[in-house]
Formats: sequence, structure tokens, C-alpha cells
Amino acid sequence: MTTQTDPKYQALLTPWKIGNVEIKNRIVMCPMGGTSLFGWFELGGCHFDKEAAKLFLERAKNNVGLIIPGIAPLRDTFWGKWLWQNPKMFEDLKVFMDEIHKTGAKLFIQLTAGMGRSWAITELIAPLHKNKFTRALIKPIIDTSHELASPSPQPSRWAHDIICPEMTVEQIHEIIEAFAKTAKLCRDAGVDGVEVHAVHEGYLLDQFAIEFFNKRTDEYGGSFENRYRFACEVVKAIKEACGDDYPVSLRYSVESKMKGFCEGAMPGETYTEVGRCMEESERAAKHLQDAGYDMLNADNGTYDSWYWAHPPMYMPENCNLDDVAHIKSCVDIPVVCAGRMDPAVGAKAIEEGRIDAVGIARQFLVDPEWITKMIEDRLEDIKPCICCHSGCFNFSSSKGHANTQDLSDTMGLARCALNPETMQSKKYHIEPAKTKKTVAIIGGGIGGMEAALVCAKRGHKVTLYEKSDKLGGVFIAAAAPSFKEKDRALIAWYIRELAKYPIDVRMNTEITDINALGADEVIVATGAKAKTLPVKGADTAIEAIDLLLGKAEVGERVAIIGGGLTGCEIAYELYLQGKQPTIIEMQDDLITGKGICLANTSYLRDFFKTNQVPVHLETSLCEIAPGSVTVKDKEGKVFTIDADSVVLSIGYTPTPVAKKSKHVHVIGDASKVGNLRTVIWGAWDVCMKL
Repeated sequence: MTTQTDPKYQALLTPWKIGNVEIKNRIVMCPMGGTSLFGWFELGGCHFDKEAAKLFLERAKNNVGLIIPGIAPLRDTFWGKWLWQNPKMFEDLKVFMDEIHKTGAKLFIQLTAGMGRSWAITELIAPLHKNKFTRALIKPIIDTSHELASPSPQPSRWAHDIICPEMTVEQIHEIIEAFAKTAKLCRDAGVDGVEVHAVHEGYLLDQFAIEFFNKRTDEYGGSFENRYRFACEVVKAIKEACGDDYPVSLRYSVESKMKGFCEGAMPGETYTEVGRCMEESERAAKHLQDAGYDMLNADNGTYDSWYWAHPPMYMPENCNLDDVAHIKSCVDIPVVCAGRMDPAVGAKAIEEGRIDAVGIARQFLVDPEWITKMIEDRLEDIKPCICCHSGCFNFSSSKGHANTQDLSDTMGLARCALNPETMQSKKYHIEPAKTKKTVAIIGGGIGGMEAALVCAKRGHKVTLYEKSDKLGGVFIAAAAPSFKEKDRALIAWYIRELAKYPIDVRMNTEITDINALGADEVIVATGAKAKTLPVKGADTAIEAIDLLLGKAEVGERVAIIGGGLTGCEIAYELYLQGKQPTIIEMQDDLITGKGICLANTSYLRDFFKTNQVPVHLETSLCEIAPGSVTVKDKEGKVFTIDADSVVLSIGYTPTPVAKKSKHVHVIGDASKVGNLRTVIWGAWDVCMKL
């Protein structure tokens, strides 16, 4: 039986044009750092990236209209070689473009002028830059002063004690020339167009455009025309080198959504814009169009309000649509809208003429076939993106720290917490098992379900044991808040997916003796239990999981002990419910752990600040009493906080039902407490070897 596409998505499947290039449908795979076809932050220097090419070709075969790979720095981060100085790379690109065009998809290469003060300098590199001697020593390998160069001297977004140097006019002209030379090589290789990165998200060209960042007094600062001069000269140089008919898109932020340095604006908040406001944006969009840009690939925000450009689950869906639609009314060129776009809402906006196409990014990392499934009306088969950023963009930071992301992650962005094969196909892939085995999996949380699927796909005979009457484990609690609808959809997806394979799922079955299972291999995925505090009254507190599962209720004033991610999400949910949460945290900032993207953490920090939610940092719990908690701050001052209820969210301890041995494998939180990414990738690490 054939299925037809739901009519509400039909507008997405109509053709449109950028300049004279026709795109077969209105779904744009937006750029994501780490998916550059010229490699990403690799010690060996720029090269044609076969892993990224494989990623895009698979998506192209699954009905995407326009692909825009992740940013390609015009000058290689390591060793400082310019892209246009590598002709072999463009020869490989030409072969790849022939394959892309066989699918009917089009592809634009995104080229970046740089990041300036938004360059995510890491904890490893920051001290080397601060010391003049080591900065000079590493310059031939990585020129940190070049990477940080900004319109004017100003603090780095990531390391506030680093002052970014002012970019020289000579450097500006060198970048403009590199745009033109590189774009021509792209055109000659069969690339359908280029995208300029970016008067967007507070990157370098955006810093020049925004008066808050640009204090120059030369021709690239001051007046409106001067601030946008850099971006305008870039497109004019590209057109001169490639011809007026060669399409040039611009990544563009409609509004900056900034209240100040490292301080963003909440959705719906009344505030004074210090970046690009709508009035200037109306003028800027027309000015940039007149300079030669053929499309605006648009959303909102800067690195100071990063959650607009990289919306976490706390941001509303379609959060940028109204602003982008307004800008479309100011220009004659096509406008794409990105930012947690719901395809049905995007299709309606296209049908109404409010936008021209929908930009989607992270969903392509989770499920390469999602468009095909939508076309075939198999929406329930689409694995949902949960907006966690823990695989694709986990640049993390807290007070006093630069980017604390691990180097291995910095050098491997655009991977996916939920889909290990994304950008890692050599490491993670499904192969039939050489010897078919019986595999017993204890625990039906995400780790157990993922392990069951991988083992079943490899041909093993799988039995999954879950002691409760529900699959999902601790993730059921994690998915409980109102803003976690995608998490709940993910659990439902796993349950449906398990039913597609010959997996014996046994509910309400607690395993205490693994030897009685008679399995060749046993996978223990029994999770972790909540930690407790040795303080008076702790036994009267509510465990975070019990609250999330609805096993306990709280009063109006709630003290949350622990300002990690779970504690902050509970405080956020309670505030949305009209409660009065107070957060008590021993560290010097909220959510100080690695692997949680600054886009996610800065939203919560800004939300609590904007809404005056009390946050007591460097403060420890002394006692819980009826109606209050007693705490001690870093100066040793002891005081009480009124609280009708107290919620403990201080971490977890692994609870494996068996120890690791030759044929017993412990995964997920039962091995080491982590996040969804460590759970899923860890399951693959074990199951691929069975």
C-alpha cells in the first residue's frame, strides 16, 4: 500500500529559486559546525572531509532540497593556510558535487570571515594565549591573535580576562580577497552557490555590524554604512570573481536579543536592545540585498543570547519565525527561517508567503531519513531531536572558565548524542555478528533499549528485562517537565522501534541472579540511585526523581538543593507552575559540569536572573527543618531560607546488579553516571563487540 504525504506538508515540497538556481523543495539543511567539507579544527590542516561528504550524500538521497555544510574558515585554524591555496581539495569537491547533483539536491558552501570575540577559546589554549612567550611559540601552529581578532579591543565571550585584539584594515582586505578566491574555486568545482558567514550570531561580520562591539573610527566603524561595509564588500568581491549570476546567501540574525555583555533577552521580554534592533534590521536587510546578496538564511541572537540561534528545549518552537517573517516583508530576495522549526508550521508560513523555506539543522543529525519518512507519512518513525546539544555542540562554560569542552569534542562537532553513527561511521556501524548469541539485557531504560536494538540489528537473540511496568527508566522522570515534549516523544519512539525486531521484552521482571538467565552475554543497564546528604532533616526532603514522577507534591516555596542541570530544570518547571523556587548550590555557578552547551545553560542562568529567582552560590546546606532550611555561605555566614518543601538534586550513584566480567557488561549510569550521550554511545561500544 502506498502512502501519501500529509497535505499540511505539501508546501515544503514545492520548488523555489535562489537567483537563477532552482531548488526542488523548501527544506534547507542548515550549516552546523563540524560538518565542513574542508575538515574542522584538525591538526592535519584543511582537506576534503570524506566523513562529512558521506553525511551529506546520505541526506541528499533522502530528499533534502538545499544543503549548506558547516562553516569553512577561509584560513585554516591550524598552520594558517588559506583554503584557496589547496587546489587538490577542490578537485575532490568537484567529484563529490557530481554525486550530489545526481540526487537532485543543491549545495552551497558556507565560508566564514571568522569568529572574533566569539571564538570558543578552550581552557587548554587560553593560558597559552595569555602568556606572550607561549603565544609567540604556538603562533606557527595556531595563531590565537588572528582567531580572536575583532572590530575593536574587547573581552572574549568565553574568557573574559582575554582582550581580543583589533583587526587591521590589511587583515580585512585579506579576508575579502580570500572570500572571492575561494568562492571562485567553489563555483569551478560545481558548487551551486556560497553562503557568507555571517552577519549573524555575533560572529566577526556581525561584530563589525553591531555598534555595541564596533568602536572603530575608520571606514569600517561608526556610521551604519561603515559598520556594514565589510559584509557588503565581501559579496561584491565574490560577484566580481564569480559573476553576478552566482548565488550568494547570507547567514543573518534579524535581532541580536542582547541586553548587555553576555546577557540575552528572554522570549517575550520587554528590554532595551543593545545589539541590532528591528528598526536597524529592516534597513540592514535591504542594504545587504542591494549590495548583492541573493538570500537571507535567518534567525536571531548572538553568543550573548546564544539560545536564540541554538534553541534548547526551553525555547518555544518556531521561536524566530515572527521576526524572520517580518524581515521578509522588507526585502525582495528569498528568506529562510531557522530555529526549532516545526515542519507543519513552516509549511503554513510558506503557503502564506511569510517565508520562502524552512531551515532545519539538528534533526538531520538524529535521523538522516526524516524527510523521506515525512513524505511517506511515517511521522511516527522519525527519531526526534531533543535539543540537548550534548553531541552536536557541547561548548560549555561557567563562571571563570573558558570553553571547557574536551579537545576530542572540539575537534569532532556535529556528532549526535542519539545517533552515534553521525560523523562517526568508521567507529560506529552495524555489522552482522560473526557468532549469533543469546543476549540478556537487564534494565529497560534508554541504555537497555538502545543495547537491545543494536544487538537485534546484528542478529543476536535478545531478551530485555525490566522490573517495572514501564520502559524508559530514569529518563521517564527526566522527560516529565512540560518543556520536555521531545524527550517523551523519544521514549515513545524507542518503544515502537523495539516492536519492529524479534526482541523478547519482559516487563515486571526483576533480575537478582544473572546466572539463572542462561545467556551467552549479559548487559547490565540498571541505572543509578540518588545520593543523600548527611544533614539533619534530610530524610524529610523530596528526591528529585520522586517529584518529577509525581510521587510527591511541593508547597509554594521550594528550596532546591543542588544547582546542576536537574536542579535548575526543576526550578524552571516550578517557576512556570507559579511556584517560588530557590536554588542552593555549593559551586560558584549553576551547571558547572562539562558537556552541557552554553546555549542551554545560559538560557537557564538568564531566566533565573531576569525573573529574580533566588540563587545562592557557594552555599552549603546545614539543616532542613519544618518550613525552612538553614544554609552557610562562603564567608561562613549561617542563615535560614523559608521553604514549604525541599527538593534534593545532588547527583547519583551507579547501581549495577552485577559486576563487570568476561561475559557481563555494565553500561550507562550503572557503570558511570553521565548523560544520554554517554549512555547511548556506551551501549554501542559494548554491543558492537559482542
